[in-house]
Amino acid sequence: MRPQDDDAKSQENRKRNGFTLRLNMFFGMTFIVFSILIVRLAILQFVDSPKFQEQLNDNGTRSVKIPPIRGNILDSQGVQLAYSTSTQSLYYTIQPGLKDADADKLAQQLFDIFAKYGDPAQSLTVKEIKKRMDLAHIQNTYAVPRRIKMGLSEKEIAYFSENRELYPGFDIMEESVRNYDKDDVAVQLIGYLKKYRGVRESMNKYKNIADQEDAKLQYLDDEDVGVDGLEYMYQDVLRGENGLKEYPVNAKETIIGPPEITVPVKGDNLFLTIDKRVQMMTQQAITDHLAFMKTAPGYYRDGADATTGYAVAMEVKTGKVVAMASMPDYDPSVWSGGSISPEDYAKTTYFQANGTIRQAYPPYDDEKERNRHPSSMVPLGSTQKPLSVLIGLNEKLFTTHDVYRDTGVFYFGKSKPQVAIHDSQGHAYGNIDAADAIAHSSNTFMASEVGNKLYQKYKGIKGVDVWDDYVKQFGLGVLTGSGLLGESKGVIDYYHEAETASSQSALIRASFGQQAKYTTLQLAQYAAMLGNQGKRLQPQFVNKIVDQDGKTVQSFMPKVLNTVTFPQEYWDEIYNGMSRVSVQGFEGFKYNFLRKTGTSEQDVGDRKKVENSVFIALAPAEDPVLAVAVVVPDGGFGAYGAAPIARKIFDAYDEYVGLDGTPHPKPDDTAAGTGGTAGTGTAAGAGTGTGAATGGATNKQQ
Repeated sequence: MRPQDDDAKSQENRKRNGFTLRLNMFFGMTFIVFSILIVRLAILQFVDSPKFQEQLNDNGTRSVKIPPIRGNILDSQGVQLAYSTSTQSLYYTIQPGLKDADADKLAQQLFDIFAKYGDPAQSLTVKEIKKRMDLAHIQNTYAVPRRIKMGLSEKEIAYFSENRELYPGFDIMEESVRNYDKDDVAVQLIGYLKKYRGVRESMNKYKNIADQEDAKLQYLDDEDVGVDGLEYMYQDVLRGENGLKEYPVNAKETIIGPPEITVPVKGDNLFLTIDKRVQMMTQQAITDHLAFMKTAPGYYRDGADATTGYAVAMEVKTGKVVAMASMPDYDPSVWSGGSISPEDYAKTTYFQANGTIRQAYPPYDDEKERNRHPSSMVPLGSTQKPLSVLIGLNEKLFTTHDVYRDTGVFYFGKSKPQVAIHDSQGHAYGNIDAADAIAHSSNTFMASEVGNKLYQKYKGIKGVDVWDDYVKQFGLGVLTGSGLLGESKGVIDYYHEAETASSQSALIRASFGQQAKYTTLQLAQYAAMLGNQGKRLQPQFVNKIVDQDGKTVQSFMPKVLNTVTFPQEYWDEIYNGMSRVSVQGFEGFKYNFLRKTGTSEQDVGDRKKVENSVFIALAPAEDPVLAVAVVVPDGGFGAYGAAPIARKIFDAYDEYVGLDGTPHPKPDDTAAGTGGTAGTGTAAGAGTGTGAATGGATNKQQ
């Protein structure tokens, strides 16, 4: 065979072998691919099938959330202060292919139905109906049902139920409407509601709600949520959980069967520490006394410019707040439906803030005039003095036996002439001890024996730091722990005074209550701490939380935030002084009681000096049960502008709860302590011993 033939044969064999190899590789790859497909199909069939079936089922249903019914807020006796009632509302889900012309026609049809079967008082225009359909998705996404009308009549409900097939996308849902006690009880404390869509971006509490995976906890855009007071503070407790309506739908998103319904869970109920009866008498006492001072004789007339008043009554041993009044108040029904009209907002804007816990301004529309009057947060004035004495005693600046010569003026500073601190009304009390200094409200004693000696002991800013530590232990300059939204710590001025003037000036002026502004709730907490000898209790507004079956799911016990310890003789010294303070309005009061008046001064606008009425009291003196704090900005002397209000609060508590543990109901015509009308004579009380009010109407004290 020729070599050429051998080469050709070898080449042919190589081609054949290459083809066979490629063919084998092809079949091998084909086998691998089909094997993978078979395995994948098996996984789909036996492993992933339930998951995809679930997704298929989800795609075959449309879920509509049913808003929960909000829990109620009740007073300590079970009186409903805020409660929810059910109503039927018409909702619409935009249907595929709906055009603007179709919407116009549909809106007209709805208008005709509402006019024929609905309540004329809840009539809607065609334009309003179409706006609520939200075709441009301004308020809601495409799939979210739009509320067209709340409060459907029975005839409207019957019509839409009987003609469901004529109105695809329409559904009737039960939802709640928030109602408030018609007597306007503690409205700023209870708070109000707004639409979730209006606050979800502006309030941190609601920003992450949309991320909830559980559909029962997701908020609806048209749902009402708490934005202030207890409605906000206990939002999660009051809200409950959504219900669900799950409709079967076909591929075209058309409902093909009846819904499966999961009913909503109603929120829990709050039983408050507030007693409506005591609260209403507190509110009325402030209102009556403000009116009385505008035309009153004598020293009461100093409060003629007062337009607002604030009061808190707190139990000394429990921290329970039985009354909290910020007056004037307003009708919370203006927030009905989760919004407020511009007209109502303008009328109530100065009364919406809870002035007992934060800055609230007097109701003057003219800004210039408003700036000429003090806000709800004022200096303590002489109500500071019991604490000043405790600080002085504990710092060994003087003893309970030391005597100070009060000449009516105290001088300090390096300037010529020196700065003078005077007693009120030019009084000079002569030889007095610490208890006398409280009883007579001696500014010079506090300036000399507390403020100046504290400065001399520590020198410089250290003395101010020591002062700051003491007052904060008594809740002044720190949050009370109430948990209420927007609560203020107060405004501290003594550090600023130390920087701009001197530490000596800061301590001297702080010693008689002129270097910081605090809230009425802080003042009440401080007073209660004086009464229980050093336990700062957290203000408590809720007695218990009860579910819809009447079961208590949470109860509240007194909570001590911090404790200070002083020798008993120090407490006895301030009680001795507080039992002898001259006050008005306590004539005939049957209990011994401890009290301190305050007349704080401040510069406001172009007015040189404004006098604010401040008052704290504890009763009974032997074992204090109730602490009351009253602040009347622009009210003049505390003994006249604030004390008579406190008397009526004590009377209310004694009548319905009992300062001795037993209620003392009395006929309407024998009620004692009538706000401003009482107290125009002497202040001598019927009580004896350490509790009797002393002094007369001619002895004005700070």
